[in-house]
Amino acid sequence: MMKVQMQTINQKIAVEYLKFFYPPLRHEITQLSVQDNFAGIMQATVNYLKHLLQESKINIIAHHIKLMDWIYRNGNSYVRTMIENLFVRSFESFKKHAKIQHWKLLYQYMPVSFQIIYNEQQKQDQMYFGK
Repeated sequence: MMKVQMQTINQKIAVEYLKFFYPPLRHEITQLSVQDNFAGIMQATVNYLKHLLQESKINIIAHHIKLMDWIYRNGNSYVRTMIENLFVRSFESFKKHAKIQHWKLLYQYMPVSFQIIYNEQQKQDQMYFGK
């Protein structure tokens, strides 16, 4: 059996996946993609997950984090950078606004690649900003 190599996910392909993964955001994602605003799309997904966090929907958030990790692992350098700098960077805000047991669960469900990025970001913030 021949193994088919998957195409690297660029910004436009990522937008299509995100529309599928986030049905409640489909209209907003479409509007932002017309404006070529991938950063805005990433922020919209973060805002949506923060809303789910307020409702304590940890399993749904964990599922969305895993979907984003799939895009990250298959994304080109631009997509990966945007996910690192906007999506993963938002985890610190999640930590601040979540109940401690919810944060521990989210961190436990978080893919290892995102745990590594998050921990590196925390080290860099400590070094540069003393936080």
